[in-house]
Amino acid sequence: MKALRSLVVLTSVFIASCSSGSSNTMPAETTTTDISTTTSTEILTNSTETSSEIAVDSSTTAAKSAQSTFTAEVWADNWFSLYINGKLVGEDSVPITTEKSFNSERITFTASYPFTIAMVTKDFKQNDTGLEYIGTDRQQIGDGGFVAQFTDTSTGLVVATTSSAWHGLVIHQAPLNTSCEKSSKPEVDCTSKISEEPTGWTQPTFSDASWPAATVYSKEAVGVKDGYNNISWSSNAQLIWTSDLKIDNTILWRYTVKA
Repeated sequence: MKALRSLVVLTSVFIASCSSGSSNTMPAETTTTDISTTTSTEILTNSTETSSEIAVDSSTTAAKSAQSTFTAEVWADNWFSLYINGKLVGEDSVPITTEKSFNSERITFTASYPFTIAMVTKDFKQNDTGLEYIGTDRQQIGDGGFVAQFTDTSTGLVVATTSSAWHGLVIHQAPLNTSCEKSSKPEVDCTSKISEEPTGWTQPTFSDASWPAATVYSKEAVGVKDGYNNISWSSNAQLIWTSDLKIDNTILWRYTVKA
C-alpha cells in the first residue's frame, strides 16, 4: 500500500506541475500501471540478445560483400593453369600432350580486391629437346603465346588483361642450340635449361620484381588458331610471351589486380 500511495502522490505532483506551466493543459486522469511482471533483468537480457544478433548479421553481410565473382577468359598456345591468391581455380581442359591443342577457356572464380593472378603457360614440346613431331618430316621448334582477360561479373567491367605489365619467369628453355632442329638424334644433340618453380610463387606475398616484363606480340606473330575468335576480346587484351616465342617453353606469370 505504501508503494501505491507513493505512486499516487508522484502523479499528483506531476499534474500540478503541468497545470502551473500552462493554462491550456487538460486535466489528466490518475492511472496506475502494473509493472510487477517486468523485471530489469529481463529487459537487459532481451537488449543483449538483440544487439548480439545485429552484430553477427552485420559481420556476415560484410564478409559476403567483400567477395566478387570473376570470369577468366584465356586462349593459350598450347596449355595453361590458373591460380588466384595461391589457389588453383582452373586449367586448360585439353592436355598439353595433345598436338595442336588450340582452344579457349572460360573459368569462374570468387575473390576480393586486391587479388594476385598466377599462371603457368606451356608450349607443346614432345620432350625436353623442345622439338615437336620428332622423327617426321615436320620435326621443328614450336612457338608459344597466350592472351587472357578477367571480368568482374557484378559490374561487367574487365579488370585485368594480359599486357607488358605482367611478369614472367622461364623455367624450361629448349633447344638452346637451335641448329639441332633437324637432327636425327635430337635427344643427344639438343641442349636445354630447366629450373624448378620457386617456392610460394603463386602467393600474393611473393615478390616478382626481378622477373622480366612480358613481351607483346601481334596475332600474326603468334599465329592465333582455333578458339581465339570464340571470345570477344577487350581492346586492351594483348598476346604475350617472353622475349623468345620459340625456345621458351614453360613460363610462370604473375599480375596483381588492385582494389
